[in-house]
Amino acid sequence: MSNAVGVSLERPQASEAVFPILLSLSFCHMLNDMMQSLIPSMYPMVKENLHLDFGQIGLITLAFQVTASLLQPLVGFLTDKRPKPYSLVFGMGFSLIGMVMLSQATTFTATLLAAAMVGTGSSVFHPESSRMARLASGGRHGMAQSLFQVGGYAGQAIGPLLAAFIVLPRGQGSVAWFSGFALLGMLVLGWVGGWYAQQRRNAAKRPVVAAVSPVSPRRVAITVGILLALMFSKFFYTASLNTFYTFYMIHHFGASVQHAQTLLFVFLASVAVGTIVGGQLGDRIGRRRVIWISILGVLPFTVALPHANALWTAILTVPIGLVLSSAFAAIVVYAQELMPGKVGTISGLFFGLAFGMAGVGAASLGALADHTSVEFVFEVCAFLPAVGLLAVFLPDIEPPARNRAQG
Repeated sequence: MSNAVGVSLERPQASEAVFPILLSLSFCHMLNDMMQSLIPSMYPMVKENLHLDFGQIGLITLAFQVTASLLQPLVGFLTDKRPKPYSLVFGMGFSLIGMVMLSQATTFTATLLAAAMVGTGSSVFHPESSRMARLASGGRHGMAQSLFQVGGYAGQAIGPLLAAFIVLPRGQGSVAWFSGFALLGMLVLGWVGGWYAQQRRNAAKRPVVAAVSPVSPRRVAITVGILLALMFSKFFYTASLNTFYTFYMIHHFGASVQHAQTLLFVFLASVAVGTIVGGQLGDRIGRRRVIWISILGVLPFTVALPHANALWTAILTVPIGLVLSSAFAAIVVYAQELMPGKVGTISGLFFGLAFGMAGVGAASLGALADHTSVEFVFEVCAFLPAVGLLAVFLPDIEPPARNRAQG
């Protein structure tokens, strides 16, 4: 609840990180994003089986993205007002139903509904699980957020592999097998929900502490706008690599499909490592510094990439993945500290924006590549991290006497 603009009433959190909860949330994040990533991986098979055109494939993506990204801020806003300890179980239940529906869908409409169900499950999962990760952080918010996020990156990498080795050879019906992962997630999240409910009961016995935004409401609005601009540069550039890196290596350097996919995996692995390192670093040196270093510091590497040979292209993607990915946890935690008491709203907004921005980026950059070339896309996107110059306007909202040793 709130007693003034920029002020919320919160209760003290646990003094030590609860790693079983954090690891459980990260594991379920992996399951959630793995099921998400199965949908686009199935497009060639679905297109052929249901005789769809590319416009209909685009509508499936739209149905999934609208529910998965646009609903997240709304879910976060509602749960900020009335937290629901077991909402994650119901969210994973939507994904379970979506997987079963997708395995049996024989019409375009049924496929749309199945995709929307999986997207709805994702929209419930991210805001509340991010809130629980913060609650279990013991004050190490960057570490907790990065550990939570790395599960999602792992799921995004695993999903296409499972689609390639299980779904595509065995057919659409095998998608139902993945509902078992959703059921496993529901069981784990039921246990997490019980822990969360107990924490709320314990918190009700402790004194309420006023949490005040460190800056004025006007400065909050400006700062959130800057953070969203930084998110735009980060996820548009990431979308260019996720979507077109393999095509770039194949068309520009003549790499084999297998070799190009291996290089993409190396990039995704560097993203996962950067996420963990960035969260830890934010706890030690401050979020603002990590955001500045990450978003702008990657610029020399991205500018050099389109002009490198095959070997140096593969090498440069590693620091790009490491440096660029280190920002996300810092941005989310910085925004949560900027707007205390709005953890769900902030998490929903930034996770939803991240997912939606990646989808919009892939589509728009794909259209650009059709009219020009993949090489031109890489040349244009190379300068996107220059948006990071806006980080100079971010206020320093962290206490000067911050205990860096916690991180």
